[in-house]
Amino acid sequence: MTLLSILDLAPVAQGSTPAHALHNSLDLAQHAERWGFERYWLAEHHNMKGIASAATSVVIGYIAGSTSSIRVGAGGIMLPNHSPLVIAEQFGTLASLYPDRIDLGLGRAPGTDPLTSQALRRTLGGSVDDFPRDVVELQHYFRDAEPGQRVTAVPGSGTNVPIWILGSSLYGAQLAAMLGLPYAFASHFAPAQMMDAIATYRENFKPSKQLSEPYVMLGFNVCAAETQEEADFLRSSSLQAFINLRLGTPGQLPPPVEGFEKQLRPQEQALLDQIGSCSAVGAPETVAREIANFSEQTGANELMLVSSIYDHGKRLRSLEIAADAGRN
Repeated sequence: MTLLSILDLAPVAQGSTPAHALHNSLDLAQHAERWGFERYWLAEHHNMKGIASAATSVVIGYIAGSTSSIRVGAGGIMLPNHSPLVIAEQFGTLASLYPDRIDLGLGRAPGTDPLTSQALRRTLGGSVDDFPRDVVELQHYFRDAEPGQRVTAVPGSGTNVPIWILGSSLYGAQLAAMLGLPYAFASHFAPAQMMDAIATYRENFKPSKQLSEPYVMLGFNVCAAETQEEADFLRSSSLQAFINLRLGTPGQLPPPVEGFEKQLRPQEQALLDQIGSCSAVGAPETVAREIANFSEQTGANELMLVSSIYDHGKRLRSLEIAADAGRN
């Protein structure tokens, strides 16, 4: 059985505020726990008016502190923006407060534009090519301190926080396989290399202390409603946001537009065609069928559902329908 989880970008709807978005995230997480979702992840993005989860570890603490059993984590932390020691201390603290509930997904993209990257780091002297080394260093901080170790993460040492490698290309698949770590592929927005990445990861996987067999998680878009027509209408918010992002004009999550896809120019439709293969949009029976088909096609161990809907109540209902689909 394929497990279902939720990836939340804490979307800031037009006319709303980051505070409202964060409160909505907590409400969704509490519902997700009752509905039986496996985990609830938040993603690091910066300088984006429509995403409120920039201080990812802080939001994880907020969510974990008001839930009791669901796993909470990062999907992910963009490691080039941080020193491994700082992340080890942050997630070591979270693991100390909420034992056996914290996950740490790591990506090598900056999650923002070059100017903001420089503001985050103060220097761009580092490189994404440092990513494998930084992952190994981070693993070291989470293990029990060795005799004579001069730098330790406190909290962090001995917490053994589970690390995941995130990616949208073969690079992350190769690294996750080499290190024996679970692999999460961003098929919800970049599915082109999904099947090749899954095969590369599974064929090259080397068991580790953390994981004995390959474990694949895939991003999957869901917009579920009582009817196909309502689902298509609600989905237009996320489609507008995706196009705006790809065109370099990201903003807050816009309200839905009737007949939105009929208004698209060819280049805009081409952008949306990228993500259609990793999406389920429609009434409950349609969503259940598409989730089952995608799971069978890919053999994924887990799907990380993304559901960006302007109205919070409609978003709750969308993910409740998805939860029901996962149980049937």
